[in-house]
Amino acid sequence: MSSRKAESGNVGNLPRGLAGALAYFTFIPAAIFLLVEPYRRDPYLRFHSFQCLLLCLASLAAEVAWKVLILVLSIVPLLGHLLALLIAIVIVMALVLVWLVLVVKALQGEYFRLPLLGDLAEKLAGTN
Repeated sequence: MSSRKAESGNVGNLPRGLAGALAYFTFIPAAIFLLVEPYRRDPYLRFHSFQCLLLCLASLAAEVAWKVLILVLSIVPLLGHLLALLIAIVIVMALVLVWLVLVVKALQGEYFRLPLLGDLAEKLAGTN
């Protein structure tokens, strides 16, 4: 994970840091920022919007993998269900922690890159 600072200022009517943080509140603001002027031209918002969308896709993939794991673990009586519940709790806690870090870093005006997803988001946003 790496980060660098963005220029301060406004994008449209929003402060740049606040707009970057808003991009992480579901995929809807991220998609809007990528489609609506003047937000779509701002490299900082493009990066955070793409990183949010990629994180949503990764979360969906993790959910599918978890559901397959539940099917496999359900073979083991009682212990399998308890292990599946423990894994689910750990995954949800990790995702919430990552989301909080991304929101705080975006509010601080940083390009905070997640491993793999951040590199791809930089390429898609054209900020590298």
